[in-house]
Amino acid sequence: MQPLALYIHWPFCLAKCPYCDFNSHVRARTDIDAWTAALLADMRHEACLTPGRPLASIFFGGGTPSLMPPALVATLLSEAERLWGFAPDIEITLEANPSSVEAANFAALAAAGINRVSLGLQALDDNTLKFLGRLHDVKESLVALDLAQSLFGRVSFDLIYARPGHTPELWEAELKRALAFGTGHLSLYQLTIEPGTRFATLVREGKLDPLDNDAAADLFTLTRKLTAAAGLPAYETSNHARPGEESRHNLTYWRYHDYIGIGPGAHGRRLSNATVRHRKPENYLRGIAEKSHGIAEETILSPSDQAMEAVLMGLRLTEGIEPAKLAARFGFAETDLIDPAKRKLYTSIGHLHDTGTRLQVTEQGSPLLEALLAELVPNALVSA
Repeated sequence: MQPLALYIHWPFCLAKCPYCDFNSHVRARTDIDAWTAALLADMRHEACLTPGRPLASIFFGGGTPSLMPPALVATLLSEAERLWGFAPDIEITLEANPSSVEAANFAALAAAGINRVSLGLQALDDNTLKFLGRLHDVKESLVALDLAQSLFGRVSFDLIYARPGHTPELWEAELKRALAFGTGHLSLYQLTIEPGTRFATLVREGKLDPLDNDAAADLFTLTRKLTAAAGLPAYETSNHARPGEESRHNLTYWRYHDYIGIGPGAHGRRLSNATVRHRKPENYLRGIAEKSHGIAEETILSPSDQAMEAVLMGLRLTEGIEPAKLAARFGFAETDLIDPAKRKLYTSIGHLHDTGTRLQVTEQGSPLLEALLAELVPNALVSA
């Protein structure tokens, strides 16, 4: 059986960003002893169900996992290694905010075993950072980035573009500056207005005017052009890397391999089962106390559910999918997985590249990805 990936969710933040719909919470205090015990119990529950499968990657996400005490990170990594064992070249990533307070923990986090860090820079000018609700400024960002590059083997950072009023000239200057920092990986996300966020409220009240779709598509095309020219081509819709520096953990999701998810709100996929943990931290702790795990929902996925998810995830990757292999994996004919007429149509107009064995979304088709996915998956598979 293939190795596993482990996701650990730390749900706490110092403040809630107005664009964020992730499972994050602001609390006046955090009982570290209680959280240590809970996360260890949740981890042990999953290890009993997945014996003999070493971990190829671990990802601390959030929330703001750089707020975790380094000693807690070290404890969780030690227990994960005891329970599953580590693959020889395991990738261990931690998401971090680039504030001076959190950067002060970088050396201790590296000593604990973190070998890849993903920094939430989000923008390279102070006015935009304030608009996005970030608590750091550009000066702090660059100090944290420099420190991270000196301590961790691999470094990535995030930027948000397609902001209100964002022009190609502004984005080109910002992105070129970002590329000059020399990291091997960039995550570049278009600003989307998610339901339930502060930004969604402002849009509804007429106080925020999002960038229109055509302008956002132009910025997407510019992003692909600049990152490719700099040697960090897109390998997924929003992720760009030098060859060999792709996020191994996230590739587990997109290639539809098994992963364990622990911590509040974490999702997992293991042995045809989909798991979802309790979202609210207090409910998660209560679930651990009552059942020794934090699972709120566990569903056995049908072969059609798995096949559809695998197609939808895999076509986000530049490498695409091998439809025949996926079909065989889930017990379908290839034509059950991808609508053959739509496959031929979108290949003929340049939205897909079809080698006969591998299907990929082209640069021309990438801005239309969501619409393409809806077209390509047969209705029979969706309703199965």
